[in-house]
Amino acid sequence: MAKREYRDRVIIRKRMVIIFSFLFMVFFLLVGRMCYVMIYRSPQLKSMAIAQWTSDVKIDAKRGRILDRSGNELAVSANVYRIDLDMNTLRDTMEEKKISEDKISGELAEALSMDKKEVSKIMKKTLPGGLPIASANLKRRVEKAEADKVRNLNLNGVLVSADTKRYYPNNNFLAQVIGHTNSDGFGLTGVELYYNKDLSGTPGRRIAELDRKSKELPYTISEFTKPVDGKDIVLTIDEMIQHFAEKSAEQALKDYNAKAVSITIMNPKNGEILAMANKPDYNPNSPWVDNKSYSELQNLWRNRAVSDTFEPGSIFKVITAQTALETNSVSDSDKFTCNGSISIGNRVIHCWVSAGHGVQGFPDIIKNSCNIGFAELGKKIGKEKLNDYIHKFGFGQKTGVDLPGEAKGIVKKTENISDVDLATIAFGQTDTLSAVQYLRAFNAVANGGTLITPHVMKEIEHYDENSSKEVIDKKYDLAGNSKKLLDSSKTAKLRSYLERVVTEGSGKGTFIEGYHIAGKTGTAQKAGVGGYQTGKYVSSFAGMAPSNDPKITMLISIDEPDPSTYYASQTAVPTAKQVFEDVLNYLAVKGDTSP
Repeated sequence: MAKREYRDRVIIRKRMVIIFSFLFMVFFLLVGRMCYVMIYRSPQLKSMAIAQWTSDVKIDAKRGRILDRSGNELAVSANVYRIDLDMNTLRDTMEEKKISEDKISGELAEALSMDKKEVSKIMKKTLPGGLPIASANLKRRVEKAEADKVRNLNLNGVLVSADTKRYYPNNNFLAQVIGHTNSDGFGLTGVELYYNKDLSGTPGRRIAELDRKSKELPYTISEFTKPVDGKDIVLTIDEMIQHFAEKSAEQALKDYNAKAVSITIMNPKNGEILAMANKPDYNPNSPWVDNKSYSELQNLWRNRAVSDTFEPGSIFKVITAQTALETNSVSDSDKFTCNGSISIGNRVIHCWVSAGHGVQGFPDIIKNSCNIGFAELGKKIGKEKLNDYIHKFGFGQKTGVDLPGEAKGIVKKTENISDVDLATIAFGQTDTLSAVQYLRAFNAVANGGTLITPHVMKEIEHYDENSSKEVIDKKYDLAGNSKKLLDSSKTAKLRSYLERVVTEGSGKGTFIEGYHIAGKTGTAQKAGVGGYQTGKYVSSFAGMAPSNDPKITMLISIDEPDPSTYYASQTAVPTAKQVFEDVLNYLAVKGDTSP
């Protein structure tokens, strides 16, 4: 009997130990789970809980304006609305009011001028796992009239909130420079992209407590952070000068049946871009043109004056001539003989005048744009000195212009330059450059020798509500973006030689009675796979006025004009004369009436 009792007690004790061990393990697991939930997952669960009983709405800041140098609006943000769907609340509303999804999609489609099938498709969207979505954006950039119609439907779960729409008052005007934004107001191209951070501002927030139907609870305090509006970008662009450039570019595109035309006008003394016109262009208000591929759209949006490179042809002779003067490689007494062609190595180089120019001085090879003369001049300079100054002028590298998509161009390495290369580089073949690169170098000749970074931003400013006026946040730093490169007396000498191009040479179609204009024409055959392309040219004219103290410089580039009239003297020169007449009159630059 005693043994049985002892055995029972042992069994009971073992069972109790097992039970208590099990209970302890359960207790330990519960404590562990509680610690995991309350400590480790606490921040995550807290944020989820807050998200359930609060409405956290991001309030977009109003995007800053883009203005021309006189304060004329080129891009503004208009107040519009957006329509969003809180699908959980909307489903509860449908159940309470016994309204079908088909009816609601029809009412919303009618109010917003949308296709009913499109609205229904948005409402029926699901998550990747197959669960119905909790929220969706129905439509952005909604005008007030449509937003009021949606409000009048009185549907809980259909949210109407403030939105902004980018608007370009002048449509195609300055399109590739200004650029455009996406549906969220983020800059995609042009100034809109380059200065997106300044234009965007800082969004605000509004946090409010909600009931189970997503309605705001009464007598609760909402948290509100006011958005900070974006800053205004004031451009160096002069709206009237841009108008002249746009008009002339459009006319040249039609008159010469060209593939594209670019006109850039600058102030050579401070690097300000006064106008930059590219044709064909597009309307930034509706940049996504129907029936065009993305590649075709990119071509329309691209700022060719900044992003496209080309062999410059004879306009590059300005750079070669200035290099010869700076390195003392030439004098006015030097003679150059042109018989129409010259043999260098295994290649025969022809002048554009097949009979040749005969014996000429240094000023004459510039006036006559003689290829043979410049081939000899290149030999006098030498490839080391010529390439050194090509790099000093900034070719083969970005200028730093404040526009996206800038191209570097191609400059052949000095060690790879043959005798033939030296000759062709000297008169504008082999190396490639962009329009804005060339004008920066050309400006150094115009302003007496200072190389200045071209720019479109004049200043950045914002409206101060306290003082009720615009406050300047930043101005362009001219001193930090310029350096002395050339001898002023030697640039003055070259300007006088370039004036003869306009009075006696290939640019005489640009001559305007009473004004001293200096310039250089260029007609370059386009390179392609396997050599130069037949019938495809880039015709250019670079000019400055008045030549003794230039107020403006310009570069006109006409890509692939009609092969029957492709010379720069036939295309770019007449266009330049029209632009000069318009701009000089507008700027009230007085002519010199002396002979």
